[in-house]
Amino acid sequence: MFFPKEMSEVELIIPSKDLVAVTKALSGYGVFHQVDSANLGVEGLGPNTWQDNAGQYSNLERRIQSIFQNVGLAEEYPTRAEIGSMVDLEAVRPKVDQIEEEVRAITDQLSDERKRLELLESQLRQLEPIADVNVEVDALRKPTFMHSILGIVPAANISRLRTSLLRVPHVFFILREDAQKPVVWILGSKRNSDVLERAAKSAYLNSLSLPEEFSGTPEKITEKLRREIESSKQKISGLEADLVKHGESHKAELQELLWEVHISRVMADAIVRFGQLRHTYVVVGWVPTADLEELTTRLKEASREILIETTRTSRSGHHANVPVALAQSKWLKPIQMLVGTYGHPSYGELDPTLLMAFTFPLLYGAMFGDLGQGLVMMVLGILMHNKIFMKGMQSLGLLIAYCGASAAIFGYLYGSIFGFEGHLVEEYLHFHFEPVWISPMENILSVLSIAIDAGIVILMIGFLLGMLNSIRTREWAHLLFGHSGIAAFLFYISFLAMLGSFLGDTALAPKVAVAINSLPLPFTTLLIVFGVFVMFGGFFRNMVEGHTLIEGKGFGGFMMFLIQSLMDLIETVISMLSNTLSFIRVGAFAVAHGGLSLAIFSLAGEKPTLGFWITIILGNLFIIGFEGLIVGIQTMRLHYYEILGKFFHGGGMQFEPLQLKSSQKDA
Repeated sequence: MFFPKEMSEVELIIPSKDLVAVTKALSGYGVFHQVDSANLGVEGLGPNTWQDNAGQYSNLERRIQSIFQNVGLAEEYPTRAEIGSMVDLEAVRPKVDQIEEEVRAITDQLSDERKRLELLESQLRQLEPIADVNVEVDALRKPTFMHSILGIVPAANISRLRTSLLRVPHVFFILREDAQKPVVWILGSKRNSDVLERAAKSAYLNSLSLPEEFSGTPEKITEKLRREIESSKQKISGLEADLVKHGESHKAELQELLWEVHISRVMADAIVRFGQLRHTYVVVGWVPTADLEELTTRLKEASREILIETTRTSRSGHHANVPVALAQSKWLKPIQMLVGTYGHPSYGELDPTLLMAFTFPLLYGAMFGDLGQGLVMMVLGILMHNKIFMKGMQSLGLLIAYCGASAAIFGYLYGSIFGFEGHLVEEYLHFHFEPVWISPMENILSVLSIAIDAGIVILMIGFLLGMLNSIRTREWAHLLFGHSGIAAFLFYISFLAMLGSFLGDTALAPKVAVAINSLPLPFTTLLIVFGVFVMFGGFFRNMVEGHTLIEGKGFGGFMMFLIQSLMDLIETVISMLSNTLSFIRVGAFAVAHGGLSLAIFSLAGEKPTLGFWITIILGNLFIIGFEGLIVGIQTMRLHYYEILGKFFHGGGMQFEPLQLKSSQKDA
């Protein structure tokens, strides 16, 4: 759980006759990470027809998925889907063709009818503005010897339109009076058409086009259009029902076809990436060592003549080409998602998931401590996780539940429930509820000091984990002189001792720093000594690794080295100070949480009326939603910028095994 799974490299020589059986064994159990044959230098050494087969399987799978979509069915495999062999394209394609043709016949009719409905509705929209005009449509259309403009114009622009038309002979009708947008009809000579059009455009006239296939008054035409629209909608509903009925009748067959074609496509894609010799295939990949024995047994059952060579890979040293498989747990999945946002662990590196599973809810709860609000968040998170509420946030459901549970625990320690604290609990809720530990609002400096102490402990753990990673990867130079190495850690201890000495007995003094300062050690001298190691860390790392000690030559190169070393020291001191003080936000948000609750009470008033309780409820909902989000962001910031950077580098290659599963099941 603390480190990625141990991996073994597997090399296979497969006889051509057993190719499909072995591919099935490799693809069916989700434990084999394939290495592309392009990296092996053996691709294309024999005739390869699998590229075309893989393309045909992929095309067939997309066609079946399209059928599912057209008939309104969710893409599903059979309830008891077994991993069979690859299907014959010539046997499956006619079945898909037949179902596709039947579905297309209905979808084509449906598409045509929808286009017709869209046209009818467009024509109705054009006629509705003049539906009450008692004029034949034929008269309103473009006359043969006159230029006609029919449209809607803003009422405020009528006078401007009339003025613009004074220069040419014309006839101006207002067919429908309207306070906002009257309908107007303009007639004039064709030789003056340009003037008429410019005048209409300047008045922002919106032209109306009248359908050629209709005659009579607009009122009669609109009535006819409405009847045809209703008839079209009924026809569309009937076709959609036929489509659903057709899909249900072929549901089982479609599911079976999709599964068979899917597994065939996955296996064909895998074979395309095999290295091909004349009569054999070469396959290289990675398998978790714990699954190696079972996979080997299955491979030998699939082929008696297969050659298998395995090599266990040590976690020590650098292994950038080794895929990283993390322990799978649905309870830790949201935490792994947060870690993955920062980076994927490398093979020999500590997986920070378990540490973050403890520290993330801990820091969140400390900042958002309230028993009632925390329980509400926990219940909401459980509902999200089970897709009962806000299904789109299911992936965050467990994380919200963990943070809510932690907030409830800290609320119990702080003596806060739905913002009620101290005498307010007895006055309004009529029961006694005292802080078990400390009240942030009444002990502000103590809470800030405790937050800094907690940050110091977490940062020290980060340094130790960083050194552990350096030992495992055998990076001795970084272990001794890196930014999270031994020299930097001892410099930080000396820095804390000086900080404890400076703050002394003040209320804000971190107790850890004061305790370190009380040790009988010459911290001033140690600070200078380890400060030199930190300042010239790059020089000492180059010495251990056997690299050039100082880049550049001459006096100029030496001065650049001194300036860069001094900047490294200053950056380290500022980083250590800012990292330590960043945790003060934990206490500050705990205090701010209580202050925001008091602000809600000041808005609610003192008398427990209906308005008082409505304000309290709305205020609590606001705090849970708004402050809950802000505290979540701050908790992520502390982990990404202050904690993980001390020991976690990421950059690992994700383990992506061959597996015969749908994308929905993988998600």
